[in-house]
Amino acid sequence: MMNKFTLIGLILTGFWLTACKTKDELPPHRPTPYELKTPFGFPTKLNIPSDNPLTEEGVSLGRFLFYDGRLSGRTHPDSLMSCSTCHIQKNNFEPGVDHPVFTGGFVHGLSGQATTHVVLPLVNLVWNHSGYGWNGFIYPGNPRPDLQNIEDFVRIAVIAPDEMNGDTLRVKRLFQSLKGYPELFGKAFGSETITFKNIERAIAQFVRTLVSADAPFDRYLRGQYQLSPSELNGYVLFMTEEGADCFHCHGGGGNPLFTTHLFYNNGKDSLLSPQHDRFSVTGDPMQRGAYKAPGLRNVSLSGPYMHDGRFATLDEVIDFYSHHVVSSETIDPLMHHVLQGGVQLTPGQKADLKAFLLCLHDTVFLNNPAHSRPEKFPDE
Repeated sequence: MMNKFTLIGLILTGFWLTACKTKDELPPHRPTPYELKTPFGFPTKLNIPSDNPLTEEGVSLGRFLFYDGRLSGRTHPDSLMSCSTCHIQKNNFEPGVDHPVFTGGFVHGLSGQATTHVVLPLVNLVWNHSGYGWNGFIYPGNPRPDLQNIEDFVRIAVIAPDEMNGDTLRVKRLFQSLKGYPELFGKAFGSETITFKNIERAIAQFVRTLVSADAPFDRYLRGQYQLSPSELNGYVLFMTEEGADCFHCHGGGGNPLFTTHLFYNNGKDSLLSPQHDRFSVTGDPMQRGAYKAPGLRNVSLSGPYMHDGRFATLDEVIDFYSHHVVSSETIDPLMHHVLQGGVQLTPGQKADLKAFLLCLHDTVFLNNPAHSRPEKFPDE
């Protein structure tokens, strides 16, 4: 006859085996890979961290979070802010000069503190391997593991006083409490327990899908569009040192990103402050006054221009490079025409160069519904 201790042992063993079987039979988390197609002529090397591959579920969740005004951790209608508050699709994911709150493209955070520099567009960043921000202070390989990629920019945007001025703990607790979001996190990352790390990952995934590659110039390269004589002459000016000499810093031709993603002192000032320039990141004195060469896609929407927004219009920028470049000890050697104050374009050449730059206007990207604000959020 079985004694009671043997019976208890058998019961416990049964529970243990049942628990192990249940655990073993849990379906593995297998989100759907997101197919990011490399456009014609674009680089094939992408900046996608191995611990955050693109998935359909992650990108979809990131889109909700990008546009959700509760990303600041606040729920009061007068204190909401999201990524899309400053990065507006129709304005090339920049504030734009027509922003209803921020004057002339200059932005400030919920604390009222202004940002150090004007906003850069969130366009084609999946090909950026050199660093983010005007001075590249976030870059792959940074000794600080919390300042390496787009994911880290999300965290900074949430906590920075000149942006959302929020708290990561409050943010994740808020989204944990919102109907529908835990389920979406479970589908994207395998757990319905929301972490701020996964909030970062989801938004970064969405941002990496913001690809502009269907401007008239792209169609020209694909043999689907013919540049006008003015546009073609502007392209030649863009691509030659004897012309506008733009291509060294902004690429072109074989570089459809229209930026090298590198940093240059382009001759804006003779007396340079090291604060927030590339020197402030690297400590290299020859990088005083150096800032990122931004991409030129949809450049007509990117005003105000330069890191400090000193130029309101594209015409002012072209005029600066033509006649008002200033020499200094650290001006970049690629500024070949500095001794004569600029490239000295004629009025006709300026018009042609501008006509070419307008060929980089991608209306498909600016109106892509996959990048737009969702019709409703998970808890609605």
